[in-house]
Amino acid sequence: MQEWANQLCENRQFGSKMTDSKYFTTTKKGEIFELKAELNSDKKEKKKEAVKKVIASMTVGKDVSALFPDVVNCMQTDNLELKKLVYLYLMNYAKSQPDMAIMAVNTFVKDCEDPNPLIRALAVRTMGCIRVDKITEYLCEPLRKCLKDEDPYVRKTAAVCVAKLHDINAQLVEDQGFLDTLKDLISDSNPMVVANAVAALSEIAESHPNSNLLDLNPQTINKLLTALNECTEWGQIFILDCLANYTPRDDRESQSICERVTPRLSHANSAVVLSAVKVLMKFMEMLPKDLDYYGTLLKKLAPPLVTLLSAEPELQYVALRNINLIVQRRPEILKHEMKVFFVKYNDPIYVKLEKLDIMIRLASQANIAQVLAELKEYATEVDVDFVRKAVRAIGRCAIKVEQSAERCVSTLLDLIQTKVNYVVQEAIVVIKDIFRKYPNKYESVIATLCENLDSLDEPEARAAMIWIVGEYAERIDNADELLESFLEGFHDESTQVQLQLLTAIVKLFLKKPTETQELVQQVLSLATQDSDNPDLRDRGYIYWRLLSTDPVAAKEVVLAEKPLISEETDLIEPTLLEELICHIGTLASVYHKPPSAFVEGSRGVQHKRLPGSAGSGESVDSPDTGSAAGVSEAPPAVIPSQGDLLGDLLNLDLTPPTATGPPPAPSSGMQMGAMDLLGGGLDSLMGDESEPPPIPLRTDTPQSPQLSHQSPSPPDYSPTELGGDLGGSPAMGAGFGAPAAAMPATFSAPVSGGLDDLFDLGGGVGMPMGAYSPPKTVWLPAMKAKGLEISGTFARRAGVIQMEMTLTNKAMSVMTDFAIQFNRNSFGLAPAGPLQVLTPLSPNQSIEVALPLSTVGPVMKMEPLSNLQVAVKNNIDVFYFSCQYPISMLFVEDGKMERQVFLATWKDIPNDNESQFQIKDCHLSSDAASSKLQGSNVFTIAKRTVEGQDMLYQSMKLTNGIWVLAELRVQAGNPNYTVSLKCRAPEVSQCVFQSYEAMLKN
Repeated sequence: MQEWANQLCENRQFGSKMTDSKYFTTTKKGEIFELKAELNSDKKEKKKEAVKKVIASMTVGKDVSALFPDVVNCMQTDNLELKKLVYLYLMNYAKSQPDMAIMAVNTFVKDCEDPNPLIRALAVRTMGCIRVDKITEYLCEPLRKCLKDEDPYVRKTAAVCVAKLHDINAQLVEDQGFLDTLKDLISDSNPMVVANAVAALSEIAESHPNSNLLDLNPQTINKLLTALNECTEWGQIFILDCLANYTPRDDRESQSICERVTPRLSHANSAVVLSAVKVLMKFMEMLPKDLDYYGTLLKKLAPPLVTLLSAEPELQYVALRNINLIVQRRPEILKHEMKVFFVKYNDPIYVKLEKLDIMIRLASQANIAQVLAELKEYATEVDVDFVRKAVRAIGRCAIKVEQSAERCVSTLLDLIQTKVNYVVQEAIVVIKDIFRKYPNKYESVIATLCENLDSLDEPEARAAMIWIVGEYAERIDNADELLESFLEGFHDESTQVQLQLLTAIVKLFLKKPTETQELVQQVLSLATQDSDNPDLRDRGYIYWRLLSTDPVAAKEVVLAEKPLISEETDLIEPTLLEELICHIGTLASVYHKPPSAFVEGSRGVQHKRLPGSAGSGESVDSPDTGSAAGVSEAPPAVIPSQGDLLGDLLNLDLTPPTATGPPPAPSSGMQMGAMDLLGGGLDSLMGDESEPPPIPLRTDTPQSPQLSHQSPSPPDYSPTELGGDLGGSPAMGAGFGAPAAAMPATFSAPVSGGLDDLFDLGGGVGMPMGAYSPPKTVWLPAMKAKGLEISGTFARRAGVIQMEMTLTNKAMSVMTDFAIQFNRNSFGLAPAGPLQVLTPLSPNQSIEVALPLSTVGPVMKMEPLSNLQVAVKNNIDVFYFSCQYPISMLFVEDGKMERQVFLATWKDIPNDNESQFQIKDCHLSSDAASSKLQGSNVFTIAKRTVEGQDMLYQSMKLTNGIWVLAELRVQAGNPNYTVSLKCRAPEVSQCVFQSYEAMLKN
């Protein structure tokens, strides 16, 4: 009986050990003292229990840092579980108790030589996680041994530890040669060691984009592919991501890599699948399309992508966002898989909307009937957002697949008959686009649309209906009444509706002038005199002026033939798409934005590109200026990387045509630059070869408003409203391309103003504020120079670089015979004359000295680039110091590029030479920033405003002839600016960015 009782007691004790939840249920107060006693107990089990209680308290947020020395004493144990717990405690509290943490160093070093590989790995992992500078130097020797340990588990742990140590102290890692050891581990026999070495090197390379750590070559790639088959799923992801950064030498190597990566497509882990897809999508670029293997690869890519859609909704969404990119690049991969994108009743809304988008992208003549049947079904759902998107999708199908247009219009009319308010409104919006795509084909439905006029309450639908009424006014008997009904609440309408109403009534007037004269005067008066909106007011002035000067010209402009709208308006810009394909399986592919758009940090961002596509096949061509222009064809331009928004600017061909006669004399009201643009570049864009006669200004119209100084911001004229595609309108050419002398004086203000915003011609950036000079700092302290203290700064005054110094004598004796000399430096800075200290420098006396500098001295690249080593001699001794000059001192006064040269140079500099930086906490407007920078010889060439963001395009030239081009983005209300720099010598970009930051913040 006694034995049975003892056994029962032991079982109960064992049962209590099996669960650790009891450690989290205690609510005792004053237990720190009790824990301290238990931690110092002689019994091992009691110690272990005490450490578990400490970890539990730490986990729930109690401060148990007072027990640090007692817990550290428990490290001296052979029990692996206890050692793990103590290491966990150390990682948590080492940062707050760095001095105490050093006590544990000896145990770490000892554990790194333990016969048990698990303990060796545990020790080196914990040392890597303790982010305390004092401990890192002790970590080096144990880490070096573990990197060459005989056990692969220890080596793979040590590889990750190198990346952690690099994050704490990069210089130490480089000095100790750990990076070379890490590179050697890529050749390790164990695949997991290889994967961890690749992961560590990739992470280090990301934080140092210009370092060539992962020097990938065919031999290294072969080793990685061999390891790929045998390592864990996360190891495979690291290796595949690394492979995606490699550019094969030719199509044969590309095919070989694809063949060895393809088996990863059948992996159970979706991250492995997407990483494999990324590698294959990138390397497919190098395969000839007529190759049999190319077609085989396309077929192999479809099943794994389809399989991803059977996962849970969150994973489906990530897969769909990636598929959206893949379909835009290679729609043929999934062209036969339309059914998998049909929406299920229980799909979350975010999955439904994404599927809908992909359905439209895959829609073709072969499957359009199936797609339309689905979309019509979706339009009767209860989810309003989904229904709206479905109705829009029907319209997109009509525009994309011409053969289906009639069926789509019929489907939309059926939906309008449902009289469901939001369905009707969306249908009207898309029918407007169908009219634009297929003119004079489906206008018979206009009567049905007009029946629903009263139910429209959304701005976009109202604007679409007004456009339809104005465009087809001659077919609608009561068009004037319909538009007049909108006019009653003109001031309550949104800007979009007001602009559309103004244009529609002007169109109606040009079609039925006798009946609608009063109506047009009413709307012009409302737009120009009663409105505060500058866009609306400027458009009103333009229409009023056109109608009052030459109604025939007005008719040709306003009623010009509209260009057909494109099939796919929401495709991602090709350069951005290329970059996003290189980021498949990452957050960038879900956001559809490059990493630089959402990852904070001012380090230079490396833009990834697909192989074989940069600079070929997809260049941005300038608009053809025609043979009359006499301009030689420019070489293909490189597309600027997405994120700098320069695409639209580079599309402008501003080359003036060769003049056949004397140039027109500029009027007093317009600057030369503006005249050159108006008299030349725009004429060639409009195809107007001969100089048109000037339009006479009618003076018998007293109500015609004067345009001068009326518009505070430039008008936003859409090509649709002001003369279609600007292609065949002589009137347009006449109005804007006439010689300045013959132009109405009132035209000079808005025309010049409109272009000022693009090409900074009207002094919009204000006067320059003077060059930036940093405040003086102490270069040579008195204690290091026997009492001589030198503080100084650099300045550029009237084109001369000056080294401005204050010499202070803090010694007891007089100082004389001063001289100065520079070591060789990056930009050849040298004294242009002797150091002028004309009187002896008495004790406690200071003197100001300005030393002019030249840039013709001997050159040697310094680290950092702007470092200057100086020797100063006096009657006591020779003293040495180094200082750094701001690179803005080297920006010369003739650094303003011509516009055309700027455009050509930006295109010509490789995209790899572009760096992007963030300037934080800057509260200047774009004009103030431009003025400030211009004072330091950073010249603004052009300025644009896109979606509320000002973009300044700037140039600067260094004393050694290096040009730096910049794009500065300023968002109103956002204190963070983005600056993109392009230069043929990219190593200067970091220094230029630092100068930008200093100039704007001081």
